[in-house]
Amino acid sequence: MCRYSLDGHGFAERIGVDADPAAWATPAAAEAARLVFLLAGVSYYKAGAPPVVDLGTTPVRDGELGALRAWYVDGLGELAFRNGLDLRGLRIEGGVPAGPPAPWEPPVERPLVPFGGGIDSIVTAEGIREMEPAGGATLFVLSREGDRFAAIEDAAAVTGLPVARASRALDPAILSPQRHGWMNGHVPVTGIVSAVAVLTAVLGGHDAVVMSNEWSASIGNLETDDGRSINHQWSKSWTFEQLLRADLDRSFSVAPAYFSWLRPWSELWVARRFAGLERYHRVFRSCNRAFALDPARRLDHWCGRCEKCCFIDLVLAPFVPAANLAAVWDGREPLADPSLAGVFRALTGRSGDRKPWECVGEVGECRAAVALAAARPDRAGTTLLGELAAGLGCGGGSEGVSGLFGPLGPSAVPERYAPGDLLV
Repeated sequence: MCRYSLDGHGFAERIGVDADPAAWATPAAAEAARLVFLLAGVSYYKAGAPPVVDLGTTPVRDGELGALRAWYVDGLGELAFRNGLDLRGLRIEGGVPAGPPAPWEPPVERPLVPFGGGIDSIVTAEGIREMEPAGGATLFVLSREGDRFAAIEDAAAVTGLPVARASRALDPAILSPQRHGWMNGHVPVTGIVSAVAVLTAVLGGHDAVVMSNEWSASIGNLETDDGRSINHQWSKSWTFEQLLRADLDRSFSVAPAYFSWLRPWSELWVARRFAGLERYHRVFRSCNRAFALDPARRLDHWCGRCEKCCFIDLVLAPFVPAANLAAVWDGREPLADPSLAGVFRALTGRSGDRKPWECVGEVGECRAAVALAAARPDRAGTTLLGELAAGLGCGGGSEGVSGLFGPLGPSAVPERYAPGDLLV
């Protein structure tokens, strides 16, 4: 249980992990749960965005307050920008000194792979499986209590890998913000998922939590006048990965490895790998409509119109035959719909608008995808794609995009889990 209060209003959040009850009695489990508590509080802080966070008697380690402040200020950067707030004056007070790092001895090569059913986590799961780790790979799925998403379950079943499960039950009051006059908006939920995955790894004996956040997740949506980057995907970024890894190193005698297997790679690199995994082409889904909280509003297919649908179609178009993609979209392929030209112009930086507030690639990747897809003979009749290529001056050529298929930045992938093309 994680308990918080905002101006006297109490909240209680419940985290459940399918694990041996005896495992909860260890100092390592308590330490992992403490980290979950510190990060999950952001969901309730956002309701009022007060100027002070008081940690009370929560144990805190040296160096941790700076990371926690970044979690609130940068992790809620989009919320602050879209609500006209400035969180840079936030004070984090209280806390008591934590004891020594929790003793923990992880097993060897027994990775836990958070899994969401999209191309990124599928590529990671298959890449880790190919390495045949000694203890085998396990998927990790976090969902609401008593609820499962078909978009995740269908793809997870295709992997054939075992699944470790956890549940998260938000306080019911926070799900009705209008009733209380609270703010609503984006929170850095991937960071909370990461913390619960670490807890699950500690409880279940996994040496690593292997994320699926690619290079472009570190690229912000916009830059403010004072030079700050506002990033919808901040908790998927290299910056957050480093902060959490440092927290884990402070908290455990031997910390679970926490890293993204896709960190140095572009979305194009990921898409090209996914194109070869044909058994997933009819079961994967990244459309946000597949993850609606209300099951009655949840789609069992791609909506074909949102920014996420458009991006996934665009990034796969260079590598998957046009007829196969048309089948994925059940005849509603975004690239075949001229009315979506505005969305594609935004993805490629041609509309004058900022990068969409969505988990999509950066402008350069999207422009390269246009060039590569337009060069395919089976795309000659895709009018919208041709217009995009002409508007970008691609002319159907794909020159100058080869650099997007090599490592583009740093990563913390341990050698035992590194793909071959990262070690070359």
